[in-house]
Amino acid sequence: MKLYTFFRSSASYRVRIALNLKGLSYEQAPIHLRRGGGEQFSPAYQAINPQALVPALEDNGKILTQSLAIIEYLEERYPRPPLLPRDPADRARVRAMALVIACEVHPIQNLRVLNYLKQEYRVNDEQANGWARHWIDAGLSALETLIAAQSTPGKFCFGDIPTLADICLVPQLGNARRFRCDLSPYARILGIEENCMALAAFSDAAPEKQPDAE
Repeated sequence: MKLYTFFRSSASYRVRIALNLKGLSYEQAPIHLRRGGGEQFSPAYQAINPQALVPALEDNGKILTQSLAIIEYLEERYPRPPLLPRDPADRARVRAMALVIACEVHPIQNLRVLNYLKQEYRVNDEQANGWARHWIDAGLSALETLIAAQSTPGKFCFGDIPTLADICLVPQLGNARRFRCDLSPYARILGIEENCMALAAFSDAAPEKQPDAE
């Protein structure tokens, strides 16, 4: 298995966590998103992923893209340990929490969106960072409320076993700190992060531990 990744990419971070949780071995192929204008735009990489995004996963000759689609593939192909609960309603709840991050927050604070704001609308770095903080705070606030509303909260986003929701949450908290978000209102989320990072599957996937870390 080969993972095309960038150490600071939170979407790549999600897939690294999922692979680690499932105990799967994989080779990393770093794609630097800034060097030389972005290695993701090279013809060689665009032949792998025409979107010019990371991650991409190669498994048995098949190329898969989009982090959540990759994780769903891993869940179906390598079902143990599970990343989703068994009950259909609970699975939907976990997916909903994951999508707060993956659909409502991450896409509008990622590198290409911020670069577009700077280039097309002439916003400065602090304005771009303020944009990112606004949407990150909105998502984390909603997620904190969803977690608090559970009748039997556990160590993780949903119960006492890490799920897809935790896989999305932890990388996003790294982004939140990079954009200098105030995380003090999110006590439950920070407690979950601490529990996650106590697991090697999460800590070994952290950006600073990757071979391409800078």
